[in-house]
Amino acid sequence: MSHITFSDVEVTYKTGLVALRGATLEIPRGQFVVIVGLSGAGKSTLIRTINNLVVPSRGDVAIDGRSVTKAKGQELRKLRSDIGMIFQTFNLVKRSSVLRNVLAGRLGAVQPLRGVLGLFPKTDVALAHDCLQRVGIPEKAFVRADTLSGGQQQRVGIARALAQEPSVMLADEPVASLDPPTSHAVLRDLKRIAREDGITTIVNLHFIDMAREYADRIIGMRDGLVVFDGTAAEATDAVFEAIYGRPIDEERDLRGRS
Repeated sequence: MSHITFSDVEVTYKTGLVALRGATLEIPRGQFVVIVGLSGAGKSTLIRTINNLVVPSRGDVAIDGRSVTKAKGQELRKLRSDIGMIFQTFNLVKRSSVLRNVLAGRLGAVQPLRGVLGLFPKTDVALAHDCLQRVGIPEKAFVRADTLSGGQQQRVGIARALAQEPSVMLADEPVASLDPPTSHAVLRDLKRIAREDGITTIVNLHFIDMAREYADRIIGMRDGLVVFDGTAAEATDAVFEAIYGRPIDEERDLRGRS
């Protein structure tokens, strides 16, 4: 059984915009998938249907055969607790310590009042420190998040998601605001952790070289449609040109900006 399945998934927003058109995909456990396409192609919408932040207008998304689309209440919360999310803008509590930000990944595992008061079990605190070790910034545990560089903040975001002990990791343009060397460092961490823990990882990226270097599989989207689905080796320049509808050069990011 595939870990994540999309069955004829369509998303139409209230404005009438059709953001996804009949997406049907099967993603095996542990695969590192990169989604590419122009802004507005449907990449973020596709990712956000996996944790039901975007609710499909038609079709179904399931994890291990359990429908996320149809889940409600406690069942949906339980499914979401198994899905880590990494954001382009980091989404950290800037005035809190790095450790407190990472411990936010444990909120689904503790009683709400204990979470609000910051009364996490020692095992959770130890796990949070281990997550910071795994992303290479253990010494930053007790500093404020807003004192960190962009790359360090994104590593905190990865550590927070990792603290959930997820089987699925979603990363929505996680390196869009970072310089190229830092972007590669963050993606290396993300892929290494995915390999070590067998986490199914789905990442939106805008850069050809990074998509080819890190992906086990590349999914190309255009106008809400999946127009390419293959290995990194199969994603030739001609394939990228077909996805983007124009000549692509290796020095250009996939939004078309130099």
